[in-house]
Amino acid sequence: MRIGHGYDAHRLIPGRPLVLGGETLPFDRGLAGHSDADVLIHAIMDALLGAAGLGDIGMHFPDTDPSLKNISSLVLLRHTAEKLAEAQWSVGNVDATIIAQRPKLASYLPTMRKNIALALGTDFERVNLKATTEEKMGFTGTEQGIAAHAVALIEKTKNLSEPLK
Repeated sequence: MRIGHGYDAHRLIPGRPLVLGGETLPFDRGLAGHSDADVLIHAIMDALLGAAGLGDIGMHFPDTDPSLKNISSLVLLRHTAEKLAEAQWSVGNVDATIIAQRPKLASYLPTMRKNIALALGTDFERVNLKATTEEKMGFTGTEQGIAAHAVALIEKTKNLSEPLK
């Protein structure tokens, strides 16, 4: 088994939808970024890739690639799951925290969990999400941006006693 940690943060800007956990949420601003800027999924992807020793999302999905402009991060998460499977890793569990003063996220967390579990091809129970504020401190507390942390446990799918090819 291996553990990985991921972190992502993006600025809130007007004129863009707010996407978190694959859900478009009602809010007056969205997150700046090349893709849909879903900080939650980006943090989860980095945790999974890091645990597998496969680099980070910038290496696999660079913001210089025009084909990734405004792409759904759920699509990128599915590609990340495929990369893990190719390297013979499966998801043990994912635990993530979204840090945002607003909007309030509790009612959206179950749907976000479902979206993430489906994209990873794993059980709903293996994905846990939380949301917190920073009591109006820092860039998230003053609503300048949103951040997310994620931890992932992965397990080798191939018998480790067999020689690796």
